[in-house]
Amino acid sequence: MTKPPPSAADGGIFAATTRLPLPATRPLAVYAFDPSRGRRLGNTMTVDVAYEPLAPGPVGERFAVVDYDGTQNTYYTPVNLELPAILMRGGLAPSEVDPRFHQQMVYAVASETLERFQTALGRRVHWRRPSAPDGTDIDDRPNRLYLHPHAMAQANAFYSADAHAILFGYFKASADDAGHNLPGQTVFTCLSHDIIAHETTHAIVDGIREHLMEPTNIDVAAFHEAFADLAALFRHFAHSETLLDTLQKTGGKLHALTLKTKVAGEIVDPEKKAQIQADTIEANPLLALATQFGEASAMHGGLRSALGSPPTPDDIKTKTEPHDRGSVLVAAVFDAYFTVYLRKTEPLFKLWKPAGDGDDLPAPLAELLAEAASKTAETFFTLCARALDYCPPVDLTFGDFLRALITADLDFYPNDTDGVRDAIMQSFRLRGILPDDARYFSEASLCWPELRPGALPVPRLRFGDPNGLTSAEKDFDGAILRAWAQKKATLLGFDPAFAIKAESFHPMFRVDQNGKLLTDMIVELVQTREIPRFPGSADPATLTMHSGVTLIVARPPQLLGRRAQPYVRFAIAKHYSPEREQRQRHAFVANSTERSGPASRFGINFALLHAGD
Repeated sequence: MTKPPPSAADGGIFAATTRLPLPATRPLAVYAFDPSRGRRLGNTMTVDVAYEPLAPGPVGERFAVVDYDGTQNTYYTPVNLELPAILMRGGLAPSEVDPRFHQQMVYAVASETLERFQTALGRRVHWRRPSAPDGTDIDDRPNRLYLHPHAMAQANAFYSADAHAILFGYFKASADDAGHNLPGQTVFTCLSHDIIAHETTHAIVDGIREHLMEPTNIDVAAFHEAFADLAALFRHFAHSETLLDTLQKTGGKLHALTLKTKVAGEIVDPEKKAQIQADTIEANPLLALATQFGEASAMHGGLRSALGSPPTPDDIKTKTEPHDRGSVLVAAVFDAYFTVYLRKTEPLFKLWKPAGDGDDLPAPLAELLAEAASKTAETFFTLCARALDYCPPVDLTFGDFLRALITADLDFYPNDTDGVRDAIMQSFRLRGILPDDARYFSEASLCWPELRPGALPVPRLRFGDPNGLTSAEKDFDGAILRAWAQKKATLLGFDPAFAIKAESFHPMFRVDQNGKLLTDMIVELVQTREIPRFPGSADPATLTMHSGVTLIVARPPQLLGRRAQPYVRFAIAKHYSPEREQRQRHAFVANSTERSGPASRFGINFALLHAGD
């Protein structure tokens, strides 16, 4: 009798093919900008977010969309992205009138933004832990960030650390000057790619540097706004269709504020009054932030611009409102970006000799320029993200961020082949952004000083692997770092009389220019003290003041089967001083955004800050 061949169920030769792997990504349709651009070129796109099983909402590991409308006192039906009909279409099609698409869009763009930061940093980003009423962390629930697409009927959207959420509002467009919107139509902030990316970035920065929520000087809130704008604006340069179209309409000069308009091959005179829509002078879409929101609020354009501040040192001396002051930092970074882009593409322009000002770029040239613009934008975004790890943990200034940018770039790319560091230094200098304690305005002086290898060892520290530290490794390293910091308090510049906390620590794995794996650990040490809120008075009220040091600890490579002890490479400090105490006291008095709760005496209230946008 002939024996039947083995089947897959019996473990036959094709058994492995019966198990289908999960997809790596989930494609979801979103607006590339916002609904006000309609079906114009490049305004809809597909975002490939990391695949995960989703509950209706959608609800995943890192985000939970909860669509409760506080104004209407109702829950909207949550979208189920696991339904076959939705899966097969790559998600719901963009729609202003379907709340399920709104839910899909906030999930997709927030996930994309988080993934961009994690790729740039080379590690997992954690949210700030939700707090109980007594100020203690809540560790027994999933650490998700909640997204509320229709939280309130307001022209506002904001990240709330207390609610552990991002709340998006909706409002009526201006009846008299609504731009590309219908007068009086409902505008949803949750449909703006820029606004979602901006607010998610606030949450990411808060997760990385919790004490930057405390506006201890005039730059802190402005940095939060500028950094969130940078993350949103650099994403524009990944929109290939819009990028190519903009290159054609600017002759390759991406920093142009307006696009060239052509009718029948002729350049339209910008001084001439438009007769038809083709004559209309259009703003550069790559430079404008949240265009629909700005136009609906009768602002005649985007909410802010990548180049909203001219290259003058005067603005940094006079601008105090966080968005206005932040625009100086945004303009400085984008000035450096465009400088590097123009340097990299100069040989391409030399090969192309236009016959006249109105000639289109050849398609192959436009594609090469688009590739250079996109790659350079990704380089700058990655540098800005990595610079967070090179910032002091408290009381950040624009000058500190300049030093962090220069140090991070030198650390990752010692050979500055594209002139990134020089471009950054010059653009910041032109706008009067200078570090407080650098002796010279040179690359060597602007970098944080690096300690001699092995001079300050941190024995027994465990670095885990690229997936992070296990719970046991976290407990072990936490105890090691607290004891080590207290022992080295004076050497690190701390006051030995106060306890030192290891607020956060995480390994970082990267490959240098020579292809060698380098392993560091970013450690945030913070010391807390109470200072009198009203010195010299009988009022016993106090303010919480933090001092801190960011350590970058290196794990030496293995040599002949042995490994030396980990050692501190950088100790980036912001210590107590009477000047800092007085500055924080003034900041508290000037700041009306006090938060309640014992964990934080005062902090940035984005609900109030963004209400003035």
